[in-house]
Amino acid sequence: MGELLSAEAIDALLAWYRNHQRDLPWRHTKDPYAIWLSEIMLQQTRVEAVKPYYARFLERCPTVESLACLDEERLMKLWEGLGYYSRARNLQKAARTVSAQYGGRMPRSYEELRKLSGIGDYTAGAIASIAFGVRVPAVDGNVLRVLSRVSGSREDIALPATKEAMRRALLPLIPEAAGDFNQALIEIGATVCVPNGEAKCDACPLASECVAVREGLTDEIPVKSAKKPRKILPLTLLIIRDGDRTVLRKRPPKGLLAGLYELPNTEGHLGEEAALAHVRALGFEPLRIERLEDAKHIFTHIEWQMIAYAIRVTPEFDGYPEGSGLLLVPNGELHSKYAIPSAFFAYTKYL
Repeated sequence: MGELLSAEAIDALLAWYRNHQRDLPWRHTKDPYAIWLSEIMLQQTRVEAVKPYYARFLERCPTVESLACLDEERLMKLWEGLGYYSRARNLQKAARTVSAQYGGRMPRSYEELRKLSGIGDYTAGAIASIAFGVRVPAVDGNVLRVLSRVSGSREDIALPATKEAMRRALLPLIPEAAGDFNQALIEIGATVCVPNGEAKCDACPLASECVAVREGLTDEIPVKSAKKPRKILPLTLLIIRDGDRTVLRKRPPKGLLAGLYELPNTEGHLGEEAALAHVRALGFEPLRIERLEDAKHIFTHIEWQMIAYAIRVTPEFDGYPEGSGLLLVPNGELHSKYAIPSAFFAYTKYL
């Protein structure tokens, strides 16, 4: 891969960023912890959705040490609704490593950052360049799209080898203002050279050097192989209440939504009689049942297609089956103490 950007293009890019960057809360700090937190939260998540979580998280956990010491249940509650909960667990695992091995101070080098749980090439590059001014790239999907179009590359950006080749080609071009340079490329990809819809090439500081603009290829580049189709999983959700309490279930410690609390559910779409029989098998005696609206939730590789029933039960029951993970929660504690994933948000209005 040849030189991606000329010195003139880099100057134009930096000038554009100074004048057009969005006013985002994590751009008002050089604290590596806060920058790290924002980068983890922004993975697979929209900027506007992240803003309130970022502020709330920093208020509760303003330092690496405070995150390292946080109770896991509180951590999950702080992260509730943000999704991809393994990010939060890796964040805390890395915080504990930083506290134990680095005296609570984030390591400055790309290589040391890369060793921490949940920090890959992009995140290490972002923290090192933005917080510490280290001249390393931060290549995410936005940057891959921008540079593929600028260079006219038809390499598949879904392949790790393409990302690594782009990172290597970018490395010798990083200017002294490394953090601004990386953020400028990301900003171009997020606001101008957009992933969905028509690229705003007339507003792009790199348009004069862009092969895709010159040859009319913005609809063809970047090349990205199609994802595998999602697995469809039909589920029946049960909102089981005895009046003052609601039944929750803690998910297993590993796997999808590991360790979080959920509404009891079972695979398949059950009719009313089958749903009532399932509730009895859990140890409860149903009084009445109401069918609720259908909903779906899309994960990266799986789609839940849910039907649901609200079922009122008697206060007396024979006890949970062994290993069920079920618990009866006072209604007043449902929202304050228990992290219920956004997968169930269509039904939390009934809680």
